[in-house]
Amino acid sequence: MSKELGYVLITPYTLRKSRTGGVLGRLLSTTGLELVAARMFGPSKELTKRYADLIRNNEEVWPNIRELLPEYIEREFAPTADGQCHRVLLFLFEGENAVQRLRDAIGGFEDSVESADTIRGTYGDYITNNDGEVTYFEPAVLVSPSVSSVKKTLALWSEFSKEDSGILNHAIRLSDDSEIEQTLVIIKPDNFTFPSSRPGNIIDLFSRSGLRMIGAKLLHMSLEEAFEFYGPVQFALRNKLGGIATDRACKLLKEEFDFDMPDSVQEALANTLGPAYGDHQFYGIIKFMTGIWAPDIEDGDATVHAEGYAPSLALIYAGHDAVEKIRTLLGPTDPREATHGSVRKEFGTDVMINAAHASDSVENAQREMKIVQMENNTICRWYEKYFTT
Repeated sequence: MSKELGYVLITPYTLRKSRTGGVLGRLLSTTGLELVAARMFGPSKELTKRYADLIRNNEEVWPNIRELLPEYIEREFAPTADGQCHRVLLFLFEGENAVQRLRDAIGGFEDSVESADTIRGTYGDYITNNDGEVTYFEPAVLVSPSVSSVKKTLALWSEFSKEDSGILNHAIRLSDDSEIEQTLVIIKPDNFTFPSSRPGNIIDLFSRSGLRMIGAKLLHMSLEEAFEFYGPVQFALRNKLGGIATDRACKLLKEEFDFDMPDSVQEALANTLGPAYGDHQFYGIIKFMTGIWAPDIEDGDATVHAEGYAPSLALIYAGHDAVEKIRTLLGPTDPREATHGSVRKEFGTDVMINAAHASDSVENAQREMKIVQMENNTICRWYEKYFTT
C-alpha cells in the first residue's frame, strides 16, 4: 500500500485549553504515522469563509455535520471585530493509509457522548437534548474523510499559508504589550525515534507555563543550521573538557603503567587533547540534532545546506516572562540535577539526550528562531509533493 498524506487541524478551543499535547500524543502513538509538518494559522475572514463553504459542499461529510460544522468554523475561526486572530494548528502526517488511520484515532462527532477511546471522545463535545437538537458542539480537531477531500482542503490552506500563517504575533494581547516575551522550544530528536506520546507529553508539561503557543515547525536541522545554532557551545566545550580529558588520560596512564605524567606534559596534553575531545563532543551534539557526522562531510558538499535526517519539533511560546517560565519547566541541562515534574527529569537521559531545548534569553530566542527559519512554510512543499505531480 502506498503512502498517503493526511492532516489534522487543532481548533482554537483545543489550543486555548492547552489540550494540544494530549491530542498530538494520541495521534502519534495510536496511528504510527510520521509527523512531517506543523504550521500555526491565524485564519482570515476569507480563509474561514472558503473553508466553511468547502465543507458545506462536501457530500462525503455526514449531513447533520455538513450543516453544523460550517457554522462552527465561521464562528470560531474568523478574527474578532478588532482584528485579533484565533489560532489554528495544522499538522501533516505521512504513512500508509494515513487518512483512515487519522479518522479512526479521532473518531466520529458522536463519540463524545460516552466514549473516551478516541480523541473526540476525550476532548470533543456533541451534546443533544431529548429532541435530538444539538445544544453544544466542539469537535476538538478537524480532519478530512477521504484523500480527495484532503487534496481540496490542503489546496485551500496552502493558498492562504503565506498571509495567514507563521509566527502569530497578533494572536496574543496582554495589558501591556511591551511585557510580552517570545521564546523558542525544540523538542529534540530522541522523542521521535519511534511513534510515541512523548512529544505530546512534553508539550503538556510546557502548558503549565500559562503561555500561548504562537508558532510551530517540524524541523530537520541542517549541518549549516546546527553549526550556527550550537557554535557558541564549541568554544565552551574545548575549555571545559580540556582539564577533564587530561585528568582521565593521566589517571589511565597511572593505572596501566604506574606512570606519573610530568606537569609540562600535562600542560601540553591539555592544549592538544582537550580541544580535540571538546570538538568530538561538539560533533556528537551536531550528529544528535542532524543525524550526520560532520567530519565525514567534505568542504563544498551540498549536504551541509540540505535538511538533516533527525526530526524535531520547534515551537514558539509567548507571554509574560516567557523565557524564565519555560526554562523553569524544562530543568537544568543534566537531567540528574532536574527537579521532579520538569521536562528533563521526566524525559531526559543525559546532558545531550535531554528531551528539549529552550532559549536562555529573549535575545537568543530571536537569534535561534532566525537560524531554524521558523517563518519558513513547509506546508506548500508537502501539498505539491502529493497533489501537483
